Order: sequence, then structure tokens, then C-alpha cells
Amino acid sequence: MDGITMGFMCAECDAILSGGRVDQVRQPDRSTLILAVRSQGANHQLLLSADANNARLQLTGANPANPPEPPMFCMLLRKRLIGAYITSVRAVGGDRVAWIDLDTKDELGERGTHRLVVECMGRHSNIVLLDGTGRIVDAIRRVSADVNRYRELLPGVIYVQPPAQDKLDPAAFRGESAADARAALRTRLDSGGKLSRAIADAVMGVGAQMAREFAHRIGGDADVYLDKLNRDAVSDALSSLLSGLDGLAAPVSVLDETGAPIDAYPFHMLSLAANRQKRCATLSEAMDACYARRDESERINRRKQSLKKAVDNAIERAEKKLAIQLEAMNTQTQIDEASRFGELIMANLYRIPPGAASAALEDYYQEGSPMVAVPLDERAGAVRSAQQYFKKARKMKAARDSAREQRMLTEGQLAFLRTQAHDLEMCQDEAELAEVRMLLIRAGVVRAERSGKGSKPAKVRLPQSEPYRYQSSDGIEIQVGKTSAQNDRITGAADGEMIWMHAKDMPGSHVVIRHSGAAPEKTMSEALTLAAWYSKGKASANVPIDATLRKYVKKPGGAAAGFVTYTNQRTYYITPDEAAIRALTLLNGKKLSAI
Repeated sequence: MDGITMGFMCAECDAILSGGRVDQVRQPDRSTLILAVRSQGANHQLLLSADANNARLQLTGANPANPPEPPMFCMLLRKRLIGAYITSVRAVGGDRVAWIDLDTKDELGERGTHRLVVECMGRHSNIVLLDGTGRIVDAIRRVSADVNRYRELLPGVIYVQPPAQDKLDPAAFRGESAADARAALRTRLDSGGKLSRAIADAVMGVGAQMAREFAHRIGGDADVYLDKLNRDAVSDALSSLLSGLDGLAAPVSVLDETGAPIDAYPFHMLSLAANRQKRCATLSEAMDACYARRDESERINRRKQSLKKAVDNAIERAEKKLAIQLEAMNTQTQIDEASRFGELIMANLYRIPPGAASAALEDYYQEGSPMVAVPLDERAGAVRSAQQYFKKARKMKAARDSAREQRMLTEGQLAFLRTQAHDLEMCQDEAELAEVRMLLIRAGVVRAERSGKGSKPAKVRLPQSEPYRYQSSDGIEIQVGKTSAQNDRITGAADGEMIWMHAKDMPGSHVVIRHSGAAPEKTMSEALTLAAWYSKGKASANVPIDATLRKYVKKPGGAAAGFVTYTNQRTYYITPDEAAIRALTLLNGKKLSAI
């Protein structure tokens, strides 16, 4: 959101929300606020985001889930702003800063004013609440003097605006100041280079794409160079364009090659392909279309990374535990030596003088009875030294036997964790993440979220996730599980005569051909390719895939989600083919580009 877009958005919000009452304040994540506002006989949601990548202000129809416990900043805003009336929403100085002014009442009924400042400035984005004196009540992201000596954003500090840039305010080209602004603009267009770069350097709030648009409208080409044009004509054309910006308002959503919205602009962009732009009723609607998918994707990725970190740490711990267990199992030589030393001492007690630190004894356990030096505890004596050797042998043997038993459990835990790591990479929506998270909670890998201090874990109800449903070239449905829970469901729901397959000895998806009996050759080939593609061996040249009938697949009692045993399988070696996967018809969801 550049300054030009911010100006259009503030005008849109002001026209709708001015005079409206704030009924609710929510904070779905650490950088986003939603104010529910009753205005002009309707309910509206004003979204304010200080996210480093998606900072913005807009009206929204989205309804993101709230955390179990509202953050402190949200609680503060509820106390100060619920019941307040919005008096104006305006952009400041052509920059990416908006002021939302409100009439408020305190707990005693005394009237006052507050201002929400929304700064959309990349990684420096913030949302700051000011009181009527201009002092900071609090900020969604506090900034101390250690971080920024020029601008502290802490409670009680007088608010200082972001440093002014040496650029012209687009609003200066309207009204009485227009002549001065036009004269100043002429002096700033003396440099060479592209016209778009000169515009961005001269005018406040003009982002890179908006500068290209202005250059296209003035010079007929977004990449035109300034020295190819008449400077006075450029200055006049740009001044006229900036003074008439309001008349251009016609919001559009920009689409990618698949028709999905990827950007939003306040007017039709002549510098972009016309068939990639869709007219929207409001700029907020265009932004909702663009950011809804982006916000969901980033929110899911953040949660993925959090779970992935927990799983990776658990895998590292399990691998260390397994290494210790394997080392404990490989101690037979030490056990035999300790037992042998104890026996040699007891057989030669008469030859060992009191207080000896070691004894040279004949080792009759070895051929030729060679002499061996046996260390002794000189303070304990020979008998107790022998007892210590026997005790050491018993302890090492017990540890070895225990390690053998624990090894199977650790290997099972490692297989579970590696499967969950693979499932996380496959997850594409909240429901799938919730299923993986629930399995990790049950396994003790992550903790359940709680709705409040000392309370029970929060219950979050999400719709059951769905597996991939592909259609083969023969028109037969092929199901592919994305998580262990989905794997259980599609395998459990398959008929006994359906073909089931899975990557051999590695994490991967259960794949079921929804067709009883032998599948057509093309369908079988496509299903095997899917099983290889959606496995941990995706990057390998030859991925072993086991295929059998569903009736030969069994789930042991008490086994982890997604774990099965099977017999009567045939192993195929498949090289994953991305082009073949993309050529298949996907009946639901979106294809996974990489695992």
C-alpha cells in the first residue's frame, strides 16, 4: 500500500465510517486489529494491519479466528474505544500514514478524543493509540530508544511523526498551492534516467508500480526515459494527473495467469494487461480479494514453522536418544571384560597383595593364558574390586537389555515424527494443520493452547480436512492423503478390492484408486506417480512404491495415525514427473508446488 493508494482508501473509509460507533475490537494476531463499526445503518469491519509484508488499512468481509486470550493491546483498545464515534479517517501528507480520529468517553463519562495512527511502512509498520494531548497510550509494537532514538513509541511519550521526506505532497497540486507545487516539480525533473524513477523521487507516496503507471500515462511507456521528453510538458502532465487523481477512482483487482487476485489498485492500470484486471465495487473489496489468500497463506506458514520447529527439535532429541541406545546395545565386549576381570581376581586372591593398584594375572579365558593387567581399587581390596567388576557387568547388561526394548519405541517415535514433518509440508489449510497439531499434542510434542491462565485447553472446532481428489485420464478418482488423519480416513473408507499404495519405508501419502478390481494401465501409472510425488522421496530418481489391494492393509490396534501394515504387495520403482502431475485434473483444493 503506497501513499497514493492510502489516500484513496482513507477517503473510502471516511465516507463510510465517519460518524459510526465502535462496537467491538478484536486482535486476531500480533499485528492485526479489526474494529467492528456500526455506521449508516449497517455493520462494517475496519481492518488495520502492521504486518511487515501486508501492512494496510481497509474495510473487510473476512472473519479471522481470535486467539484464546486477547492480547494486552486489544484489551486496552476495548477499554478506550468501545462506544467511541469515528469523526474522520484521513491520510497524512501523502505518505503511508493514516489518522483515525475518535470521540470517546472515559469510565466517568467524561468526553475526550483519541487518535489511532496506522503507519504502513514495511518492517517499521505500527499501530499507535494517542490520547487527546498527543501522548502515546500504547502501540501494537513498542519501540524503545535503544531501537530508534529519534522516535520512541512507548506509553507516555509524545508522539512524533515519521521523518518527513524531501518530496512533494500530492495534495499540494490541488487548490491554492497548485502553482507553487507545479513550479517545484519542474526543478525536480532535471535528472536523467527513467521517468518513473524521477516521479517516485519527486512525489511523496508514489510506489514503484504507481510511478510506472504515471510514466505510462504521461509518456506512453512505463519505461520511457526523461531525456526523451519535454520537461515542461512532463511537469504539466504530471501536475494535471496528480490534481485530478480523485476523478480516476475505479478500483481494480489484478489477476495472475490462473485468474487468482494478486494485487489491488484504486484505478484501472493502463501499464498492466487489461485482461488481467477485474473491476471491483470498492478498493476494500479489491484488497479483500487480494489479501484474503495472502493472509491465510502467511498465517498458515507461520503456524507451520512453529510446529515444524517443535517437530525438528523432537526429532533431534529422538535421534540422540537412539544413538545412546545403540551405543548401550553395543557393550558386549565391555560386559565380558568386566565379568572376566571379576572372575580372574576371585581365582587369584592369594596372589594379590593388600593395597595393590593392579595385578598381573593369567587370563585363562584366552588361548595360551596370556598375562593381563587388571586394575584394582587399592582402598577396597581384591574381593571388593571383584564385586565392583561384577556389579558393573550387571548394570551394563541391564542397560543393554533396556536399550533393546527402548530402541523399538524410539524408532517408532522417530517414524511418527518424520511422518508429521512430511505432513506439515503437505498442509494447505487450517483444518489440516489442526489435525497435525492434535496428533502432536497427543504425542506430547507440543502443548495445547489454553483459553486463559490455569484454564483447560481451548477447544477449536474446524471442519474435517479433505484429501486430494484427482481424476485419472480414464475418468477414475484417485484419492491422496495429505495428513496422517486423512490417510486413515481414505484407507478406512476404501473397499477391499480397491488398489492401495504407499512409498516403501518412507513418509508419504496413502493413495487409493477408487475403482474395484484391476485398474486401467494409465490410471495405475498415474496413481503410482502421485504416490511417488507426494512422498519424502519426491526428489529421487527411483522411488519404491508398494501397491496392494485394500483388503490386505491392516491397522494394528493402538497404532499411530497413518500407520498400517500390509501384505501381498508388489513394488514398483517410479521417477516422479511434475509435468504428469500438473496434467492431471484436480477435483478439489490447490496443487502443491513443492514438498
